[in-house]
Amino acid sequence: MKITVLTGSPRRNGNSAYLAEQFIKGAQEKGHEIFRFDCAFKQVEPCRACNRCGMDGPCIIKDDFNELRPHLIESDMVVFATPMYYFGISAQMKRVIDRFYAINGQIKGHYKKAAFLMTYADTEKKEAEPMLLHYHTLMEYLGWESVGEVVASGVWMAGSIRNTHYGEQAYRLGKSI
Repeated sequence: MKITVLTGSPRRNGNSAYLAEQFIKGAQEKGHEIFRFDCAFKQVEPCRACNRCGMDGPCIIKDDFNELRPHLIESDMVVFATPMYYFGISAQMKRVIDRFYAINGQIKGHYKKAAFLMTYADTEKKEAEPMLLHYHTLMEYLGWESVGEVVASGVWMAGSIRNTHYGEQAYRLGKSI
């Protein structure tokens, strides 16, 4: 299976990046092909709503999204790994998701699996609900099947996730695909 992993953290060794690494480790052990795209370390401009792509054509913006584009189209699965920033996904990942617009005709309704890996500092479950709702709404719109989520609460400082069971959860999720 071809799997694209999108990471949204601007911290190279951040907690959500660690979840992504653990997921990738499990998936690679099962023989899956992984393409990782670190949104925060790529140049991806926001969608300009010009509609020149017609939701299914080339985007007028020439940036690193062009590197990601074929992988998103060809992948059997897309994994979203992001920290919570002000009760939402990171801006770096949001820019990438907004650019899905240009390939909408090639990914919407074309069956894919997906998974969501998120981290946040607080421990209140209700605070994760807006991000989970966004993810579930996106899956419903695209017609993709969510096959798992790891919601890691109580992790704030970079590396603090390493002292939890969440890495093992992400690894097992990757291994189960």
